[in-house]
Amino acid sequence: MQDQSPHPDAGHGPEDVPEPSADSGAPADATSGATADAGTGRPSALLRRWLTNRRLPGARPRPRFELRPPLSASATADGDEEGAESEGHGVALVSWAHPVQTGFLFTAGVGMALLVYGILSANTQLLVWIGAALFIALGLDPIVRRLESWGAPRGVGVAAAVLMLAAILTLFFSLLIPTVVEQTSAFVEGLPQMVSDFLESQFFHDLDTQFGIREIAETEMNKFVADSSNVTAVFGGLFGVGTAIINTGFSVLIVLVLTLYFLATLPSMKYWAYRLAPQSRRARVEYLGEEITSSVGHYVIGQSVVAGLNGLVAFIAIAIAGIQYGALLAFFAGLMAFIPLVGAMTGGIILTLVALTGGWQQALIFAAIYFVYLQVETYFVSPRVMSRAVAVPGSVAVIAVIAGAALLGVLGALMAIPFAAAVMLVVKEVLIPRQDRL
Repeated sequence: MQDQSPHPDAGHGPEDVPEPSADSGAPADATSGATADAGTGRPSALLRRWLTNRRLPGARPRPRFELRPPLSASATADGDEEGAESEGHGVALVSWAHPVQTGFLFTAGVGMALLVYGILSANTQLLVWIGAALFIALGLDPIVRRLESWGAPRGVGVAAAVLMLAAILTLFFSLLIPTVVEQTSAFVEGLPQMVSDFLESQFFHDLDTQFGIREIAETEMNKFVADSSNVTAVFGGLFGVGTAIINTGFSVLIVLVLTLYFLATLPSMKYWAYRLAPQSRRARVEYLGEEITSSVGHYVIGQSVVAGLNGLVAFIAIAIAGIQYGALLAFFAGLMAFIPLVGAMTGGIILTLVALTGGWQQALIFAAIYFVYLQVETYFVSPRVMSRAVAVPGSVAVIAVIAGAALLGVLGALMAIPFAAAVMLVVKEVLIPRQDRL
């Protein structure tokens, strides 16, 4: 009897294979696909699939060093509990039972400290450049943040601040440098005549009669000229002046480039610095850091405004008194006014002494106008301009300026008051509350 049960392969013969439909979702065979597309000129399904899955080489983003995200509060608590449980079960890093190992560790530590000291000592100039660039960047940061508060991206704010600074400097120096160079040349050419007039004045004759100043000056001049080493030193000094000018230009270029980078990346720099603090104190460190950087920025802007007003008033006083070389002397007064507290007073005294070469009347008129303005500046202008900047007692400010000038010269004097304000803020917000809790 013939078996009537269906064969396992029944219905799957060549004649029973269903044709793939468009909506079945099954991929077509490569041969049939190529045959189907041969007439249209389009690539086959296999070629299309290969082109779709093929990852062509191209530009890739540069890898960046990213910080780990901050831990959550629960993870931090768990870590503190684990640290508390394991406390007391650790091994001491230094064991006095092994003097050789202990001595080696101490020696290695001292060697590392000396290495760091040597590296810092060899790169003192670089550290000064970094400090100056950071100081200028903090001074421009309030302008950038103001533009950001208006909805502009930080890159636009940085570009606007840099362009504004460049425009001010270009306008200032384009108007001032030709006049200063001309008046400086005239001053150098007229200096011998000024000295001769002073030597022929009645005032000098009276001094010479009492103290013999002319004889002493001639004796010292003859000794100086007779010594050939002094002539060599003069020419060496001229060569040193040229080298100093080149080095100053290079330093200015480096500081400007660093300022641009610091200003563009200042938020990320502060974020990195805050992440170095323990998480339990990070909010407090961030608050103190923002207070310090904000006060430094407003101090730089305020001191620039005060120095500009000082130079303008000095120019007006020089013009009223009829003193020559007004632009040169006013430029000098503005530069001296950048040095806080003592700079404007020192500049006024020097300008008064220069004005004496034209007569005591001119010196008196200039001194009356300039020193009266200094009183107005001290009690009315500076408090309003520097209202959002630092507040440092006078004695601390004087000590800080003298110490900064002794360490870094004019740059140290400029940075002394913001640094003193930062130290006072840390003492007020950290040290004193800690001492009160003890």
